[in-house]
Amino acid sequence: MSAVASHVGNKPMARWRRLMLRLLYDNKIDRTAKARARIGLAILLFGAVYAIIALRLVMFAAASDGRNPHRAVTDAIATARPDILDRNGEILATDVRVPSLYAEPRHLIDVDEAAELLTADLIDLDATELRERLSSKRGFVWLKRDITPEQQHEIYRQGLPGIGFLNENKRTYPNGPEVSHVIGHVNIDNQGIAGMEKWLDGHGLAALHMAGLATDRLQIPVQLAIDLRVQHALRDELIAAHTKFKTLAAAGLVLDVRTGEIVAMVSEPDYDPNNPHEALDPTRINRLTTGVFEMGSTFKAFTIAMALDSGKFTLKSSFDGHGPMHVGRFQIHDFEPENRMLTIPEIFTYSSNIGAARAALAMGVDAHKAFLKKLGQLDRLRTELPESAEPIVPRHWGDLNTITIAFGHGLSVAPLQALSGVAALMNGGFLIPPTFLKRTEEEARSLGKRVIKPQTSEMMRYLMRLNVEKGTARKADVPGYYIGGKTGTADKVVNGHYSKVSVLTDFMAVIPADQPRYILLIMLDDPKALPETHGFKTSGWNAVPVGGAVVARIAPLLGIEPRLDLPDADHLILASMKESR
Repeated sequence: MSAVASHVGNKPMARWRRLMLRLLYDNKIDRTAKARARIGLAILLFGAVYAIIALRLVMFAAASDGRNPHRAVTDAIATARPDILDRNGEILATDVRVPSLYAEPRHLIDVDEAAELLTADLIDLDATELRERLSSKRGFVWLKRDITPEQQHEIYRQGLPGIGFLNENKRTYPNGPEVSHVIGHVNIDNQGIAGMEKWLDGHGLAALHMAGLATDRLQIPVQLAIDLRVQHALRDELIAAHTKFKTLAAAGLVLDVRTGEIVAMVSEPDYDPNNPHEALDPTRINRLTTGVFEMGSTFKAFTIAMALDSGKFTLKSSFDGHGPMHVGRFQIHDFEPENRMLTIPEIFTYSSNIGAARAALAMGVDAHKAFLKKLGQLDRLRTELPESAEPIVPRHWGDLNTITIAFGHGLSVAPLQALSGVAALMNGGFLIPPTFLKRTEEEARSLGKRVIKPQTSEMMRYLMRLNVEKGTARKADVPGYYIGGKTGTADKVVNGHYSKVSVLTDFMAVIPADQPRYILLIMLDDPKALPETHGFKTSGWNAVPVGGAVVARIAPLLGIEPRLDLPDADHLILASMKESR
């Protein structure tokens, strides 16, 4: 019986086979007809193959959607990131595993029951939005990312079908706001959106994730130049200054002049990267790289260095300090006028606007612009941090611009940019790009470029120390650390006009002045006058003493041993300069 059935079943197949062979190969049939038949057969075969492929894709998608939700959301799960460490190995940022709640709406039995039970355990869930998600036709939906183990336990006990958990990576910052403006933060998917976290994604981490190679424990930690101990001390003193002088903000930097490493950076008020919504507050921006400011008399360091480096002037050169200085309809005044001829050391220590202006004019507009450009003050400063601001440079730079920029008005730069330039005046004359990553002196030398002569750097170190001994920075003279420094006070620009009541004060200190290793910046935004400052709010009364307090705390941490009973600048730095020649 089976043989008969087989024979009957094979008859139609044999008939179709004979028909196809005749159609394709019989010489009696027209060649055009045979060609059409062959093309039709090829189309039929290709169509069948593609239909099978499409069917298999649908089957895989359905299997993934229904039986293995983990595969369906591989790209959505928060990715792993390497630890970020300070220069001593302290953890600044790390990943922890946390549960997240999801649903498979197609597998839910009772949407109303599920919504009611889930909102009872997760009271911050929006009931309407939750019901919409549970009622969708999608195979997978997130309900809440990053829930607590207690919440996971309670929801698990409910035994709801179609409700499950996935363990994700959550970025955590053990030190809270301590290093927030350096580290930055991540989004809900653990992707960097600010600071060094964003830099990480832009330098290979995102590509590793796309390739599936960035697994949890196979990533090498990233070590920064930041010293958490120095960072804490700097931040502590800036918070105290912020409160004492009732400032709008306070900021500070510590930079290694030999390597360009940024050892500490604080901009207060800061934010907690564990709660990144705080970063949206415009008062919490990083003023040291994102903001640009007129840096006041600290720019006189550039002006004096330009004059000395030219070879046209020496420390014994003098400029007319009589005032006021008339430029068109403008008048230039000194805060404490001497109204006499001033030597270059006197211009620096008295912080004479008139003397600095005349020195800049003697060099000329073109020379002034070229020198500041060489020192990196006219172009955007690039570091690892993605947040950086373009300096505000005059479009048409004439004599008046050179006069005002000579004493720190009319040119706005990022504070880190200004500090980097002054560091070059201290370290022997090399402009080294600042970095937030660890770097050796050999690496720094290969990146640095000479911008002034070594002799000019020696003279500038002398002037910085002289200013602490007898000039505007006397309140920063911490015994044993031979600090040098330059003060700056700039009227703030408010609504396009210089304010008569609000100032920005800053102070740059080199430690120690005879053998520079670090340079410090303190910046206070709109400090208020106090009874103890006798009604003054210039840098010497606020930023300078804050700088002294910071040095007293961080110098031991940085390995700088105190040296007592050192001679003054004339007998130590100036004398050694003469001996070396």
